[in-house]
Amino acid sequence: MRLARLSHRVLLPLAVALLVGGTLAVGGCGGDGKREVPLYVLASEGSAYDGQRVVTQGVVRRFDDPLHYWIEDQDLNRVELFPHEAVADHLGQQVRVSGTFRLGESGGRRMTVAGLTVLDD
Repeated sequence: MRLARLSHRVLLPLAVALLVGGTLAVGGCGGDGKREVPLYVLASEGSAYDGQRVVTQGVVRRFDDPLHYWIEDQDLNRVELFPHEAVADHLGQQVRVSGTFRLGESGGRRMTVAGLTVLDD
């Protein structure tokens, strides 16, 4: 009888945790822990995603002095991309990038790229 009570005490919280966890996964997190976040959201609510793995998309742009690359959308919302070698060959292309998003102390937005897919040629 004690074993049945213990099992009930353990299984009920576990079932609730799995149910809640499953709901959260369906709500926007992939199985790999990355969240799909548009550039305008990263620009306006970046602190909510600081340190998180995200997926976003935009057109690759570059500035030469100092050299840096970023992606931007049609409304000029931007996120700087690192390392440069990951994006340098895709200048002017629409891409989908995944990686870790960081919001700097001065409000700068940057992403360390873990993956990149070209969306058009």
